[in-house]
Amino acid sequence: QVQLAESGGGLVQPGRSLRLSCAASAFTFSSYWMHWVRQSPGKGLEWVAQISPGGGTPYYAESVKGRFTISRDSAKTTLYLEMNSLKPGETGLYYCIRDFLIWGRGTQFTVTS
Repeated sequence: QVQLAESGGGLVQPGRSLRLSCAASAFTFSSYWMHWVRQSPGKGLEWVAQISPGGGTPYYAESVKGRFTISRDSAKTTLYLEMNSLKPGETGLYYCIRDFLIWGRGTQFTVTS
């Protein structure tokens, strides 16, 4: 069964960093574009970043460009999101997605002082 399992959430202070992980299983991870999408309290879903199957072509939402880095490790079939200079408004549930059809359950983190 195709699965995506996010981890790495928790509490973090404004301005600090956090890395999210997404473990993929039961499909050829290296063949798919992968995405991170978030849902913050009171807001709709927001696409955050995506990365090509080979990992060489990342794209970012303007709101995170220069602070977030998406990456992937095909040997570990894991997707990552490195987030720096976090802001309180970035609190939310972060999802790892394949093709916008397969979603993980999300990992929650809160940016708070």
